[in-house]
Amino acid sequence: MENSHTPIENGDNGSINDGKNIAIIAYLTIIGLIIAFVLNNEKRNDFATFHIRQSLGIFLTLFVAGLFRYIPFIGWILSLVVVIAMAILWIIGIINAANGNKKPVPFLGEYYNNLFSGI
Repeated sequence: MENSHTPIENGDNGSINDGKNIAIIAYLTIIGLIIAFVLNNEKRNDFATFHIRQSLGIFLTLFVAGLFRYIPFIGWILSLVVVIAMAILWIIGIINAANGNKKPVPFLGEYYNNLFSGI
């Protein structure tokens, strides 16, 4: 009997299951991202690497959004909008990692994947 919750387009389930814990850890603060990077450095897993790239992009975008606060008048509003958007993308990313889906986060996920392809 086939499991209907198995993501077919994501490739080998063994590699997804092997990398799922590292992928979830990557979304747990910047410390989790560093830990996931170190854990994945030994035995590279495509699924974990994909989610490390997504998480790194989200955290770097949050860092840049923090710098927006210093723009007079509209900076704090712009920063708040970006922080809320990144929180939503973070939730989507961690849900995808937990469910074993190798789906980029909306809007910026493909960009993050291409930008950090060297990781």
